[in-house]
Formats: sequence, C-alpha cells, structure tokens
Amino acid sequence: MNYQGSLDGTSLRIAVVTARFNDFITERLQAGAIDCLKRHGVAEDAVDTVAVPGAFELPLAALA
Repeated sequence: MNYQGSLDGTSLRIAVVTARFNDFITERLQAGAIDCLKRHGVAEDAVDTVAVPGAFELPLAALA
C-alpha cells in the first residue's frame, strides 16, 4: 500500500512556536519553517508565530 500526502497548504492556518532560548539557532529554524510554508501555498496572514522563553513552555503554547 502506498500513501501520498498533498503539499498544498492554501487552506491551512499554522502556528509556529519557537523558544527564545538559544535564539541564534531558533530564529533560523523559524525563518526556514515560514519560508517552507510560503513555498507550499500557505498565506502569510495564515501563519501565527509565538516565541516562548524555553523548551518547557513549547507544549503549553502549542496547546493554546
């Protein structure tokens, strides 16, 4: 059995949550994620970004 997904994100609404700790790395990861979303058709106003202090707060922000 072969499953294939769609890379069309035109109708998606996405939240990108990153930690401010070690921002030298996380800022670049966030920029790469947003760039990838744009290339797959996700509208710029459909992407919300949230910065939290560290890794401990990531799951809590993702739930919100």
